[in-house]
Amino acid sequence: MSTAGLLLAAGAGRRFGRPKALVEVGGEALVTRAVRVLAHGGCDPIVVVLGARAENVRTLLPGRVITVYAPDWEEGMGASLRAGLRTLSDLTPLPDAVLVHLVDLPSVGADVVARLLELTTPDVVARAGYGGRMGHPVLFGRRWWNDIADAACGDQGAREWLRGRTDLRLVECGDLSVGTDIDSPADLPDERRR
Repeated sequence: MSTAGLLLAAGAGRRFGRPKALVEVGGEALVTRAVRVLAHGGCDPIVVVLGARAENVRTLLPGRVITVYAPDWEEGMGASLRAGLRTLSDLTPLPDAVLVHLVDLPSVGADVVARLLELTTPDVVARAGYGGRMGHPVLFGRRWWNDIADAACGDQGAREWLRGRTDLRLVECGDLSVGTDIDSPADLPDERRR
């Protein structure tokens, strides 16, 4: 089974003060770190959705990454998710599933990605959980991509599509990560604020 990685990195980071994709943690840009985590976790290919300051972000990405610009990125995560899923749907060969990851989750490592990828099938619907709390990344079998793209809107991403699904598998990853995102510079330890 093959699983693509889809990194949503288009946001302007309004609360943060700049695009989070460009923020450095431990001397590494969040976008670069997230791509590395997806690759080391087993995702191939990797698609990165760009928006705010796209050219600056693109220069930080390795050549093997597929980039797509979401022209309506300001609409929110839904626009990025639609753009990424449409790009994946055009790939040959078509991956069996996609792992959707967010750029502002520096505590999520390759071990979380690898644990989710163990569930890859064309029908899978699974997401990481941290202490029983739903989080990211999220794994979607290709069977669902068109439905998810049609439902994605605003800053909700696939939240509404996922709500109430009885086939959603919560994969506990609290032993590997806390799964928290960064919303402002205050969320970073002092030595990592850059």
